[in-house]
Amino acid sequence: MEPTVIFEDNHLLVLNKPAGWLVQADRTGDLTLTDWGKTYLKEKYAKPGAVYLHPAHRIDRPVSGAVLFGRTDKALGRLTTLFRDKKVAKTYFALTLKAPAVPAGELRHYLQKNEKRNTVEVFSKPHGDAKECITRYELLDKVGNLFLLKVVPITGRAHQIRAQLSAIGCPILGDLKYGAPEALPDVSIGLHCRSMAFIHPVRLDKMMVEADLPEKEWWTKVHLRLSNFQA
Repeated sequence: MEPTVIFEDNHLLVLNKPAGWLVQADRTGDLTLTDWGKTYLKEKYAKPGAVYLHPAHRIDRPVSGAVLFGRTDKALGRLTTLFRDKKVAKTYFALTLKAPAVPAGELRHYLQKNEKRNTVEVFSKPHGDAKECITRYELLDKVGNLFLLKVVPITGRAHQIRAQLSAIGCPILGDLKYGAPEALPDVSIGLHCRSMAFIHPVRLDKMMVEADLPEKEWWTKVHLRLSNFQA
């Protein structure tokens, strides 16, 4: 699947990232979402020379959904400050293999990166240099034999949602790193960055961007359920 454009103006570009795409380059050398965005802008506006485009945040490779880019140095700097000050409200949808014991709540853990395994370890109390992380969740519905959760990360640690849901016995669909028994066939997991709300870094008006759900069997069922809720 190709990325799609959610929003653009002279200052911002918001893309819906398909699962399996990197946001920024790594040692694999694979095409990235940033590369795609630069090519899109260069071709659409016939821009000569290099295109300025930098992500203000990242989401993991197997995760799909909204990614916000700055198109100017000024916009990027202000976006970076918004993320640092926790003034970007992000909402994810997660499909888990089990339902949480409590249908809604706030998770507080301490995460420590394991560089060798490229995972994080979860602790219930302060532990060494582990960083505190906070995530709020709400069980929305049962979809087949899966459970749909709305998840709002308050902090922005690597693998935060994946590790914390696993820690309460609710591994995400396809997430082998954090407790799922098997992978999905397309290098994805059941986690999607659905929306972001923030103040536009230049115009200073309120913004809300929303990423459509992937066109995959399990997300199609979610889309149908959400449509029924809204009808």
